[in-house]
Amino acid sequence: MRLEDQSESPNIEDRRGGDGGIGRGSIGIGTLLVALAAGYFFGVDPALILGLASSGNHSPAVQRPAQKLAANDEMARFVAKVLGSTEVTWRSIFDAAGRRYQEPKLVLFTGATPTACGTGRSAMGPFYCPSDQKVYIDLAFYLDLRERFHAPGEFAQAYVIAHEVGHHVQNLLGISDKVHAAQQRSGNRAGANALSVRLELQADCFAGVWGHRADSMQKILEPGEIEQALTAASAIGDDRLQRQTQGQIVPESFTHGTSAQRVRWFKRGMDSGDIRQCDTFSSAAL
Repeated sequence: MRLEDQSESPNIEDRRGGDGGIGRGSIGIGTLLVALAAGYFFGVDPALILGLASSGNHSPAVQRPAQKLAANDEMARFVAKVLGSTEVTWRSIFDAAGRRYQEPKLVLFTGATPTACGTGRSAMGPFYCPSDQKVYIDLAFYLDLRERFHAPGEFAQAYVIAHEVGHHVQNLLGISDKVHAAQQRSGNRAGANALSVRLELQADCFAGVWGHRADSMQKILEPGEIEQALTAASAIGDDRLQRQTQGQIVPESFTHGTSAQRVRWFKRGMDSGDIRQCDTFSSAAL
């Protein structure tokens, strides 16, 4: 990616180098296995998987000032530039709609860290917590993205950030609250999961909108890099992950969409650059 002219976002909170300020409480092996299987699905509030399982005794989220990243911290600086690019893009979109874009914070951590959604752990993969409007990522995830999911490349890494920022946009627009309320009314897990799929696919589409607009404004993409993001989206489809982790596919348990659906909605946003094309909730076919 060509990010030389992109400023780094100041909204980086670096908690690496320690335990993130949380205690080392115990957690059941069953819960841990569930989290490991589901963690990389990029869900909204995956911190709840483990955080809420630890008897409700969470360390409070800690407010820390943004730190200046070291010059040789290349991956962190890359993430800061991608976040900065999302800020430029979404600020422009919100401005055009007569609204103000509230920038999220991005927290770098290792191992585990307190969040307003409970304890965040590396096993969950990157996630967004709407309660504190922060994206959380352990940069070790990018090694998994390359080696476990076979999705290398900078634009694949940028897609991860853009997807989580897409959840932040949903939060600002009130979409997340409406979906969560509808999930509670649905009265069954299958109905709640179906709504979760639409929420996740919309975040994929929003990530594509960012990619389209950022490239239009700054020509950030090298030849072939769009395919990197498509590979990443395909690698984390529910059907593919379930086949890898449990050997069978259970469609009613899907929470993020199939590989084909994730690719389709990311590509829809990438091709159009128009958030109006990202209405997964009115679409009969996903």
